[in-house]
Amino acid sequence: MGSGQLNGNVNGNGNGGGGGGGGDGVTTTSGSSSNSNSSCYNNSWLCKWRWPQQQQQHVAKNNNNSNNNNSLKGGGGAGFGGRRLVLSSSGYFFVVWCFVVYVFVGFLYGWLALKKPYTVAAGLSSFGCQEDSEGSWSIGVFFGNSPFSLKPIETANVWRDDSAAWPVANPIMTCASVSSAGFPSNFVADPFFYLQMSLLNQELVDSSEKVLGGCTHVVGCRQYFPSQWIELRLMFPAAILFDFSLMKMLLGLCKNSYLGPNKLWIVSLRTSKDWSQGNDLYLFYETKNSITMQGDIGVAKSVDKGATWQQLGIALDEDWHLSFPYVFDYHGQIYMMPESRAKGEVRLYRAVNFPLEWKLEKIIMKKPLVDPFMINHDGQYWLFGSDHSGFGTTQNGQLEIWYSSSPFGPWKPHKKNPIYNGDKSLGARNGGRPFVYDGNLYRVGQDCAESYGRRVRTFKVEILTKNEYKEVEVPFVFEASNKGRNAWNGARYHHLDAQQLSSGEWIAVMDGDRALSGDSVQRYILGCASVAAVGILVVLLGLLLGAVKCIIPLNWCAQYSGKRSDSLLTWERESMLCSKVRRFCSRLNRSASYLQGKIKPNTSIGRLVLAVIFVAGVALTCTGVKFIYGGNGADEAYMWKGHYSQFTMLTMTFDARLWNLKMYVKHYSRCSSVKEIVVVWNKGEPPKLSDLDSAVPVRIRVEKQNSLNNRFKLDPLIKTRGVLELDDDIMMTCDDIERGFQVWRQHPDRIVGFYPRLVNGSPLRYRGEKYARRHKGYNMILTGAAFVDSQIAFNRYWSEQAKAGREFVDKFFNCEDVLLNYLYANASASKTVEYVRPAWAIDTSKFSGVAISRNTQVHYHKRSECLRKFAEMYGSFAGRKWEFGGRKDGWDL
Repeated sequence: MGSGQLNGNVNGNGNGGGGGGGGDGVTTTSGSSSNSNSSCYNNSWLCKWRWPQQQQQHVAKNNNNSNNNNSLKGGGGAGFGGRRLVLSSSGYFFVVWCFVVYVFVGFLYGWLALKKPYTVAAGLSSFGCQEDSEGSWSIGVFFGNSPFSLKPIETANVWRDDSAAWPVANPIMTCASVSSAGFPSNFVADPFFYLQMSLLNQELVDSSEKVLGGCTHVVGCRQYFPSQWIELRLMFPAAILFDFSLMKMLLGLCKNSYLGPNKLWIVSLRTSKDWSQGNDLYLFYETKNSITMQGDIGVAKSVDKGATWQQLGIALDEDWHLSFPYVFDYHGQIYMMPESRAKGEVRLYRAVNFPLEWKLEKIIMKKPLVDPFMINHDGQYWLFGSDHSGFGTTQNGQLEIWYSSSPFGPWKPHKKNPIYNGDKSLGARNGGRPFVYDGNLYRVGQDCAESYGRRVRTFKVEILTKNEYKEVEVPFVFEASNKGRNAWNGARYHHLDAQQLSSGEWIAVMDGDRALSGDSVQRYILGCASVAAVGILVVLLGLLLGAVKCIIPLNWCAQYSGKRSDSLLTWERESMLCSKVRRFCSRLNRSASYLQGKIKPNTSIGRLVLAVIFVAGVALTCTGVKFIYGGNGADEAYMWKGHYSQFTMLTMTFDARLWNLKMYVKHYSRCSSVKEIVVVWNKGEPPKLSDLDSAVPVRIRVEKQNSLNNRFKLDPLIKTRGVLELDDDIMMTCDDIERGFQVWRQHPDRIVGFYPRLVNGSPLRYRGEKYARRHKGYNMILTGAAFVDSQIAFNRYWSEQAKAGREFVDKFFNCEDVLLNYLYANASASKTVEYVRPAWAIDTSKFSGVAISRNTQVHYHKRSECLRKFAEMYGSFAGRKWEFGGRKDGWDL
């Protein structure tokens, strides 16, 4: 017999006959046979959805004829009900179907939006620059007249011709530069300068003469050089960098020397060849090894004031994490005190063979101090650090001080310890080397309120004694970037080492990150949450369509009467939590029934709700894919031959295209390598700078004449050699712009752009990009989206040779880009253009209705005339053709 007849509790109007055949009605069973109800999936939903009503009726009629036979055989589900069971043999068909749909959507989104249509630039170690939850820290160099007026190296306008870095820009060191040198690194941080001081001469000064001499007392002064210096100006025009105690000692020795009481000795100190005499600038930093995933201490050397760095290798590698490599001089020796918190000690290393060989000199403290530094102040050595191991200690909000007569100890705790233990934003955790300015000592701390290492803060130390400590915060004026994640330090900067050069200028090194701490983990969690939300929407969609009967499996609910083991039943009776969970599941399923009753899929409102749920699922799927596989969302700059650089963007527009300009400035000013945007205003009232949302300076150059020749006008205010000529109606990704700039730096003598053309035929005809691709080559690049060398391009365009061409451009009000291509081709027999394929590009003039060339055929006809005219003036393009796909990186496919 069928199970339905055994229980005798069948209610419904289905066509399944007497046996449990399961028509379209609702079947209620009791006893142990109700196990079938523990499924949340309605097996009849698929058949209702796929089979026409007429076919169902026909098959049901045939089933009624054999109903008695099925009852006798206990096969009540053998008729149409049996076939239905076969068609939906998996009750999870609906979930699988939704899974396939959303996976396809996610794959399509990832392919279109996240997959780059080109290969990544080669040259990096396959192990380096892996995504790390600690961040993607890099290091930059800054200059200023004081430690409170620091500006990035790009403002110093330092040029390096071999890498086309005009100018050199921050960051000067990244995980890529370290990894490409053979030391796989995920990030570089905690930088410390070591300025190697040297005695070059001793100058004997009195009121009437200056005599060069050799006071033997001064020879040993390097043994007493501490790591901190102050500036002192005496009665004669000379600057001496001394510690107070050392200055008193030297002046006493020299006054009492055999040279006479009326004569003073002055020690001249210089660093790295006064930046020209042969000394080197060293940079010690933490590098997180991509293989061992622990911090090591790396070292690099510069001989050009920090613009170029040679990676020397790993200076210190232990079996535990190392960071914060504080380097200083003491008694003629060079010492390093890195953070060894993982070891639970403060260890002092001495350079055996500077800078790569170090020997443990002494363990000066058995405490896991974080970011410790040491300073000589008023005859005492002071050790600052944070101990996060104590009970009740606030992570990143604690600071302690110790003092001693020697760097080797013994160290005694300050009476006021802990100096801080509370608010993370107060700058308690050290953020670099302290410095002395105008005779005052300053400490650098980290603000860790929003995130670890969010920013540095500076504090003026007013009292530092064994019993008292007082510091007050002073404003740290720093030219921070507004480019967000596209800036190497757009999210945080947590370490500063500022030192004064003998010239009086200050040089500083600072690290920075484009994302907050734990960004990769947060993105992964958000991505998984988005995927989970899609699963919830799938269940909701199934409930409304009738494919899913319940939200929670019925055997989890309080009303479930199926078989359970005796031990499970005993545990459930004794467990209040289990009972509460079952009651909650029951209520949740009742709410599902309520929802099914309120929203009918066959109504217009029901269809709208279903559509909204489906679209929400699509949006959440794309969000999840972006968070999990899309990276940190930054369009980073590309390094070339160890340097980053910057370029100027130039666009030409007029009053009717103000909408395009606003969108243009807001988007491109956030690109990493953009230094300035120059707007060539040809007609109408120019906008106010306050109307433009820009992360970089914007300069509006108002022209007297509305001429296309203004695009290439000589402009002495442009400070970069690289100029991107980009029309204000072209929108593309910052990554495309950065790739174009990278290629231009490799070939600065060429026009490098994104719109290729092939000029050939007799007579010459102007055609679009499709023609060039059909003929597998190009010989012209449109300068409406191209990089040029401002010194080369602008001078050529405004040369006497180009005068006739410029007049023709004014006459036709067209073809200025064609003219520049002819001038480049006329100047060289080698390749003069280079193509870079953008991931995508949008012409926004189509939306604003202010396109200059609305009639394509007329526009092409004019440009064909330009080609023939310029060929007469400057020669033909015949024989010039370069194939697509010639680059190894695949950027020109």
